[in-house]
Amino acid sequence: MTFGFASSSTASLSPPAASANRVLEPAEWAAAGIPLLRNPREVVGGLHARHHPKPATAIVAVLDPDERLRASASFAARPAPADGWMLRNVLLSQLRRVIPHDLRRRTPIRTAVLLYCREGDGRWTEEDGAWMWGLRDACTLHGLRCGAYITLTAEGWRVLGEGRGGRRPNARSVPEPLALSTAPPPRAGGASSEVLRATAR
Repeated sequence: MTFGFASSSTASLSPPAASANRVLEPAEWAAAGIPLLRNPREVVGGLHARHHPKPATAIVAVLDPDERLRASASFAARPAPADGWMLRNVLLSQLRRVIPHDLRRRTPIRTAVLLYCREGDGRWTEEDGAWMWGLRDACTLHGLRCGAYITLTAEGWRVLGEGRGGRRPNARSVPEPLALSTAPPPRAGGASSEVLRATAR
């Protein structure tokens, strides 16, 4: 698996010492055992339909073991140095706002994923690395499993560290009606997905 690299507009503002500990490289992320989404297109489409993200918008979502969406929050990402510690605090604040923690469980059963809509192309940037670091740490502090990090650009969506992606939705596309975006593919013997039914904005 290969990864592309692009310069981040925030990279020059980030102190090297802070970046070394608060940014995850793609190889580190891929080696961390992040659980794969069974149907990333459905998850991305559902979040895009509900939150209508524009560039510089982040969406943090919590999925149950069946990959149904239990809670989500979208918020504007302010221009700042690529610092995972700062982004961790923002993500943790959003998670606390929309869903109780699972710290009493011995093993996390719910998974948090992050979709970040931004300018540029789908290649990894230092800013992406800071979001990855922040998501991983916020999940630990909220008793969740750390899930996928997804970028949404004018080119389309991409699950970083996996190589999966698509052209639609993208940062410029019009969101589909919520009912269409959440319609699950047919599954033998499976109940219909209720993704997004219990979502909080």
